[in-house]
Amino acid sequence: MTDSQHSNLFLKYPRHIALVVASIFAILPIAGSPQGLKESKAMASEDLKKFESQVDPSTIRAHVEYLADDLLEGRYPGLRGGELAAKYIATQFAVYGLKPVGDNDTYFQNIAFVGMKVKRDQTTASLVPNSGSPIPLQFGDDYTVMNETLTPAADIDAPLVFVGYGVTAPEFHWNDYAGIDVKGKVIVCIVGDPPSDDPKFFGGPALTYYGRWTYKFEQAARMGAVGALIIHRTDLASYGWDVVKNSNTSEKTFLRNDKNPALQAASWIQLDIAKKLFAASGLNFDQEFEAAGKPGFKAVELPVRFKAHIESTVRSFQSPNVVGMLPGKETPDQAVLYTAHYDHLGFVAGPDGNPKSPGDNIYNGAADNATGVGMLLEMARVWSLFDLSRGDAGLPHSVIFSAVTAEEQGLLGSEYLGQHPPVPAAQIALDINYDMVLPLGIPQEIDVNGAQRTSFYPAVEKTAKDFGLTIVPDPRPSAGSYYRSDHFSLSRVGIPAFSIDTGTLYEGHDRAWGETKMKDFVTNDYHNFSDNFHSDWDFAGNAKLVRFGMDLGWQAITSRRPIVWNKGDEFEAARLASERP
Repeated sequence: MTDSQHSNLFLKYPRHIALVVASIFAILPIAGSPQGLKESKAMASEDLKKFESQVDPSTIRAHVEYLADDLLEGRYPGLRGGELAAKYIATQFAVYGLKPVGDNDTYFQNIAFVGMKVKRDQTTASLVPNSGSPIPLQFGDDYTVMNETLTPAADIDAPLVFVGYGVTAPEFHWNDYAGIDVKGKVIVCIVGDPPSDDPKFFGGPALTYYGRWTYKFEQAARMGAVGALIIHRTDLASYGWDVVKNSNTSEKTFLRNDKNPALQAASWIQLDIAKKLFAASGLNFDQEFEAAGKPGFKAVELPVRFKAHIESTVRSFQSPNVVGMLPGKETPDQAVLYTAHYDHLGFVAGPDGNPKSPGDNIYNGAADNATGVGMLLEMARVWSLFDLSRGDAGLPHSVIFSAVTAEEQGLLGSEYLGQHPPVPAAQIALDINYDMVLPLGIPQEIDVNGAQRTSFYPAVEKTAKDFGLTIVPDPRPSAGSYYRSDHFSLSRVGIPAFSIDTGTLYEGHDRAWGETKMKDFVTNDYHNFSDNFHSDWDFAGNAKLVRFGMDLGWQAITSRRPIVWNKGDEFEAARLASERP
């Protein structure tokens, strides 16, 4: 970002910049004398707490209000609003004195993307039995499809193979692809994990990554299939067909330089369509469904072909992660990384393509995830002041802040960050992520799903107790929430990672109040035009979780023992691989 761009942003958004600068000067007198190099860990920790007390709910509020404004048009990657958001965040990092660790000494880690949007009127698909009439499919109502090969057109005429849950899991002695060749074919599979009540077998009632739709497509491509049809069932997916339809009938974004195998047809089909498919194959759907969940299941090629012509609009663009760092003094590094995604779903344009059409047509994403970014920015501000107060002693290890892009497109920004971290992944001790923290007041409970999978969990437990927070389990383990936010991308490269969120109990209210508030948001506002900034939002709880995250971060960068995944965890191997020369 050039000096002129910085100047323009200061002139255009004086209220937000002035608020941050004023708060810095208000606190600077506290940061008077440098600490000695031989200070005790306890003394430094107490100094940090002094700065934690300066975390300001009104500053978080100001960031959220700006990021959720109509001016930013829903912060869609590669469009004007997303670019404005990235520049705003970079400006804050510059004000705080963070070191730019993006491309070419900037705060921007530019990522090449390709947007794919199916042309409805030029895309056709059908199920063609060896005997009997074809079954035409209606795009959106019966099925969705996306061409992951990023070409304008794809033609498929291939046999269908039912592979149960589409899982290859050696640790569970499970292989749905055993004994069958799916190269050049289209697989049919069930969403979710094989059923289990045993936590040691596919996580019991908790969803593993094997149950996620992303895994199903990835594994099908690795096995050489040209397409995949995932059978949707609301109870197994944890969301209805409308979510599938809305998420897969608009533009989908892909990493342009992704070298992984890809499908020509990454598809979902309605449950009723699946039943018609099995009937046309002379099979009982319910019996096959039940058999797929039992050991010994054998994949079967169906006497039906999938025939499709897929036309897509292809859009190449760039969108950046915004990355800044407070460098540590000691080597090798033992950094802590804080993340939050700044993108959202953009807008529905009017007939002229203008985002400012009549009515509310902008997905402002105030809770999802302007809240997380506001918390990230306030954390960066206070961390930078703490670093400044330490003079020559500085921080023992680096503290990294990244607002990532394209989370709503499949965690793509954080995936790129994991593949291109500012310091080697093996030298990042911990990632703490913030995503959609509703500003409902001061929480009495906290959800740190995933922390229990690491050696750092005892520290999390103790710190939560110190903050008066009761740790609650994932309220919907069957939904696989651990695999649905940016910390997962960092986990995949071995970095211990989890998100911080609230439970449903808040000071001054009973649990029913919190549950009602959360249910109302999920039902009415989540990924909807109504996720707007509310002037009556109470950001005191968001500030508390910023302080909580800072405390954990300090413990991570001063720990005498490395933070590791628990023995046998699915990410342990990635961590060990990252540590090899």
